[in-house]
Amino acid sequence: MAKEGLEYTDFVETGTEPEDDELVCEFYLKHVDDVEFDWAAGAVAAESSIGTWDPNLTTMNEEIYEIGARVVETESGNGNEGVVTVAYPTPLFEAGSIPQILSSIAGNIFGLSEVVNLRLEDVRFPPEVVEAFTGPALGYEGVKERVGATDRPVVGTIVKPKLGLRADEHARVAYESWAGGLDVVKDDENLADMEFNGFDERVEKTLEAKREAEEETGETKLYFPNITAPADEMKRRADVVLENGGDYVMVDILTAGWGALQEIRGYVGDEVGIHGHRAGHAAFTRLPYHGVSMLSVAKFARLCGVDNLHAGAVVGKMEGGREEVREIYDFLRSDWGVETTIPVASGGLHPGVVDNVVEILGSDTVVQAGGGVHAHPDGTRAGARAMRDAAEAAGDGVSVEERAEDSNELADALDKWGTE
Repeated sequence: MAKEGLEYTDFVETGTEPEDDELVCEFYLKHVDDVEFDWAAGAVAAESSIGTWDPNLTTMNEEIYEIGARVVETESGNGNEGVVTVAYPTPLFEAGSIPQILSSIAGNIFGLSEVVNLRLEDVRFPPEVVEAFTGPALGYEGVKERVGATDRPVVGTIVKPKLGLRADEHARVAYESWAGGLDVVKDDENLADMEFNGFDERVEKTLEAKREAEEETGETKLYFPNITAPADEMKRRADVVLENGGDYVMVDILTAGWGALQEIRGYVGDEVGIHGHRAGHAAFTRLPYHGVSMLSVAKFARLCGVDNLHAGAVVGKMEGGREEVREIYDFLRSDWGVETTIPVASGGLHPGVVDNVVEILGSDTVVQAGGGVHAHPDGTRAGARAMRDAAEAAGDGVSVEERAEDSNELADALDKWGTE
């Protein structure tokens, strides 16, 4: 790297290879007409590491030069766009801090005036960075073992309507879901501490309902209460969950923030699971030419210690292509230096598509249905039974149509929703 004033193009060293201990980012980049592609690529590397618009800093020294980011590969597309690979030396990052890392690799560079579009497509973390994080507590195998779903997907529901039920009504819906055969009941992303449904009362009554369902069914059930709030209040709500016998919490990870998520992971310890809801992600993950990819978000979430993560379903009402979603699922369940995270398929699902989800994404998955349970013609308990029967059929390699011959609840679900 040049030692006399750092122009943006001095950060471009194509043809070199990233070091094994460097963090590597892949960006999609589009720039304005009056700069060259290498200049814009170098601007991304410079402004996300040690550089700035005026190359003649009197405060620069030899040691600082050595930790500058480098553009190690570019792939120009049509006109002013292409793919840029940037390698970052690890001294640029605070160990174990997702907020600081993101302030670098996904910070001010998105606001550069010469950059028309920028998308962080992927991040490759070196082992020493990964190992600085606590990671998930349970691993996907631990989640499945808790509910005895070793040979089938975990099945769950979201209490619906997402807002409006009183605490006792919420608990009753949860009980019917568990009694019908579901493993998991969770709050929805915007249910917190409401006037009509206070957090403390809801947790107390719903965990009572969980114990009742466990006694009736002989199975272990899970409840994910949404503790999302400012960090101090999240801790208080976590205490309420634990005091009432709960062993899982849910956090809207993007709206709560990465720092708050890391704090909660440390606060609840290694025996309590964290369900990560990705509410708000599509505001910056959905556009193919700007923002941050969901794969990158999944990596940040796993480092922070999320045990369950909404990761797309391919089928259903939420966007997400097959290859993209499968890549995220494969990553969450891969060996990586921290525990695995179990991916969650949710959004417009129903019993008729459970086998499709499992065929595409595997059985080491949580399959959740809200309306696909509570809109069953015979009510929540029947909808839960239909989901459980569909999950067991998928685990046994049997079609939902065949299993429906022995399950009235599943047959009624298929009559209503079909298998698509």
